[in-house]
Amino acid sequence: MAGAGDRSRDDARLPCRLYLVTPPAFETKAFAETLKAALGAGDVACVQLRLKDVTDDHILRTADVLLPIVQDAGAAFILNDRPDLAAVLGADGVHVGQDDAPYAEARRLVGPDAIVGVTCHDSRHLAMEAGEAGADYVAFGAFFPTATKDPKARAPFELVRWWSEMMTVPQVAIGGITVENCRPLIEAGADFLAVSAGIWQHADGPAAAVAAFNAIFASP
Repeated sequence: MAGAGDRSRDDARLPCRLYLVTPPAFETKAFAETLKAALGAGDVACVQLRLKDVTDDHILRTADVLLPIVQDAGAAFILNDRPDLAAVLGADGVHVGQDDAPYAEARRLVGPDAIVGVTCHDSRHLAMEAGEAGADYVAFGAFFPTATKDPKARAPFELVRWWSEMMTVPQVAIGGITVENCRPLIEAGADFLAVSAGIWQHADGPAAAVAAFNAIFASP
């Protein structure tokens, strides 16, 4: 499966890839159709289900619908925050923030073969700690203003360039990324762009946004 955990620095010359993050709230049945169209429009490495302030049952029921759609498209299904539920679901992985379960606990819950990614904000130190612990990717951001969540830091493009040149663990750039502003992150060496509103709120629709990102990734 072509997920985030597959990228190593040996693949550094491969194009950047998309990492989709679900909207903050949505109606599951309608969104499932939107997601199918988006995944059919171009390469997507991962889809992260990110739902806040909802019950565990709601997360599980939503994931039961979306997980097979994501996996059937050849992408990895990543659950935000909850390694315990990721293990129950048989998700491909989990993404944890600095205030969520520590990396070691997340790894214990999801097992050795699952993807575990870690939010590192704008911190080289946090990223190096996560990488040394065994994280499959580190996530830096926010790089641009975003209304999807309240970012705890603004990360500089130079951080992406430094990590790309110095480290082997893949990096995900996140925060306010759109088709219009993504090129500096690609040029700096980001392995994946995590995009939410830039996909789901694109003027021409999510499928058009996925296609547009992939066209940029493929361009010289």
